[in-house]
Amino acid sequence: MAFSYVSSAALLGLHVELVRVEADVSNGLPMFHMVGYLSSEVKEASERVRTAIHNSELSFPPKKTVINLSPATVKKKGPAFDLPIALSVLLSVGVIPPDCLRKTLVIGELSLDGRVRKVKGVLPVVLEAKKAGFCTCILPEENAAEGALVEDIQIIGTQSLKEICLHLKGEQLIDAYSHEGKADQRKPDGNSLADFSDIKGQETVKRAAEVAVAGGHNLLLMGPPGSGKSMIAGRIPTILPSPTREECIEITKIYSVLGMVDEEQPLIRTRPFRNVHHAATKAALIGGGAVPSPGEISLAHGGVLFLDELAEFQKPVLEVLRQPLEEHKIRISRSHGSYVFPADFILVAALNPCPCGNYPNMEKCTCSESQIRHYLGRISQPFLDRMDICVEVPGVRYEELSRKEAPEGSEDIRRRVCRAREIQRHRYQEMDISVNAMLGMKKIEEYCRLDQEGEALMKRAFAVLGLTARTYHKILKVARTIADLDESERVLPCHLGEAVGYRTIDKKYWGR
Repeated sequence: MAFSYVSSAALLGLHVELVRVEADVSNGLPMFHMVGYLSSEVKEASERVRTAIHNSELSFPPKKTVINLSPATVKKKGPAFDLPIALSVLLSVGVIPPDCLRKTLVIGELSLDGRVRKVKGVLPVVLEAKKAGFCTCILPEENAAEGALVEDIQIIGTQSLKEICLHLKGEQLIDAYSHEGKADQRKPDGNSLADFSDIKGQETVKRAAEVAVAGGHNLLLMGPPGSGKSMIAGRIPTILPSPTREECIEITKIYSVLGMVDEEQPLIRTRPFRNVHHAATKAALIGGGAVPSPGEISLAHGGVLFLDELAEFQKPVLEVLRQPLEEHKIRISRSHGSYVFPADFILVAALNPCPCGNYPNMEKCTCSESQIRHYLGRISQPFLDRMDICVEVPGVRYEELSRKEAPEGSEDIRRRVCRAREIQRHRYQEMDISVNAMLGMKKIEEYCRLDQEGEALMKRAFAVLGLTARTYHKILKVARTIADLDESERVLPCHLGEAVGYRTIDKKYWGR
């Protein structure tokens, strides 16, 4: 048999493109030629494949061998094509029987000694294979647990090229990998001991965090060093609702592409919390590369993105957040195509009010007026408008720290948050949204209606605080969430008043 092919897949960001690995072995000068829009690491596969076949004690006749990875319009990168290339060659020369790889997708990297090494992006590949009608996936054994997260498709994990060849010939069968009984085992969470009961005082700030999580709103914490901004932000994951299995799969897909999943327990069962250093670049946040890979924004999908020391970030870096915060997705364009990454997260940011951190306490503040203005000026009006809740975090008083009574814990707060989320889920079950923060303008008019007293309050707030159209709608959505926490069908003036209170620091610090 001179010609054969094996099905594989190319990963383009989070998108999977099916690839047909074709091999033609014929008489002629011995050579190994590869075509099909290949990156350098794929071109190097010729040496890895030939050596791996030889060291696996398999037949590789000295003939003219041509490999084509189709379609030729799709760029192929990475070492995951090693194993399908090797199997297509062995299929062509009759080492393994024909038709043994029909309805089978293969990926894996080869070592020179014939061992099969793990690769990135297995979960999205297996999901696409199932969608395309494949019955079996042959993967590196180290990736088998990850592939088995996808139901109703057989996963064969192999340690070596020789082992999979014996399996395909029926001489030494490999049992299909089963993840049953292992999926529910959890490793201890490093953040499991953190709890809102650790935070003494700051009741207003904890309430703001509860409202933010309940409605999926972005949160800005502003106050002096040591007031507990980072501590509160770090405990927000403890009051987030647990993700559904579909959400877990969606989150795990992103981490799979970057090779950041655990081999034994690959399914990510907790919502992510990404703490980004202020030295991060635009590419680190949104993703980048010739074939873009996800950045910190996508890694926070379904969870929380925390930006500490907000004013220390470069202004262009902060500005790239504006579009993802509105659309909940990232679009990155390259000459050969456009890539879309998910970006549905809660943005939590912490900010000092001045370079020394003590403003407006003029007894301690050592900054000049121009220094304060320049420092706060790093946060643009459009960026600030996208923060639904802005709350001041004052210094903690001694009486609060020395109080013996234990503050309310995360579990009690989380129970209220889950109830509010359930109300929203039921309200929006016919729409493509799940939380109040995602409401569009037409839906705001329908679900955030104010009575006459509320309209008067909103009118005064708009004039006094100098609100923009965007902050006006943000306040209404936050008020809707506060009403949901109270299990109220209508947005009452008390709910609106609390929501307006979360915008007062705009005027106080930025004079806007």
